[in-house]
Amino acid sequence: MLASGQARGGTLIVTDGVFSMHGDLAPLGELIRLKNAYGARLVVDDAHGVGVLGGHGRGTAEHLGAEDGVDLLIGTFSKSLAATGGFVTGPAEVIDYLRHHARAMIFSAAMPPSSAAAALAALRIVQAEPGRRGRLRRAVLALRDGLRSAGFPAGDAEAAIVPIEVGAEIETLRLWRRLFDEGFYANPAIPPAVEPGRSLLRASCTADHTSEHIREAVGMFRRVASGTSAAAVVLEQEGAL
Repeated sequence: MLASGQARGGTLIVTDGVFSMHGDLAPLGELIRLKNAYGARLVVDDAHGVGVLGGHGRGTAEHLGAEDGVDLLIGTFSKSLAATGGFVTGPAEVIDYLRHHARAMIFSAAMPPSSAAAALAALRIVQAEPGRRGRLRRAVLALRDGLRSAGFPAGDAEAAIVPIEVGAEIETLRLWRRLFDEGFYANPAIPPAVEPGRSLLRASCTADHTSEHIREAVGMFRRVASGTSAAAVVLEQEGAL
């Protein structure tokens, strides 16, 4: 598309940093090569990367050593920063233009001071406590290894997202309900959020999940898989399986 010369005026390449369903990382190095070759600009939505990836928690671009090639970084306060609202960072003249011309900014109210303070406090924790990212990474790896040992595919991406691909929509929802009744919450993702036939459960970890939490979670999956969970027994009795 870039080579076809169809674009008129400025050209933006827009990508997620971490893709939210499977936790895959964008190939930023290749995208930067393309944007340089064709005079485009690169915008990265790093909602699931900021605070999680990179030596300083700056996200996917820092993790991949590609920060200098990203023109605009956008994200949300509602993931790792545990607040509300969002942000866009970039050259001062671009940010000034967005303030005066972006549709979402015109006539909008300012963020409440309490929300801004919460996001700022979380940002300071990200900067001051890098050990949290290490604990998060260990929890993610432990959960993935445990799920695989229990017979569940759990992906291998570097983000904090742990996808459990099931396939059929109804089977995905059945598994979600059994796990929910056991005490494990994951987000079911069915079309159009994912491709038909690739429905999944999306689990995630936090830095405060301990090894005991992970063992307990994997145990829930094992009970559900064996049909010995309370939820599975009830569904069997009701003829729902």
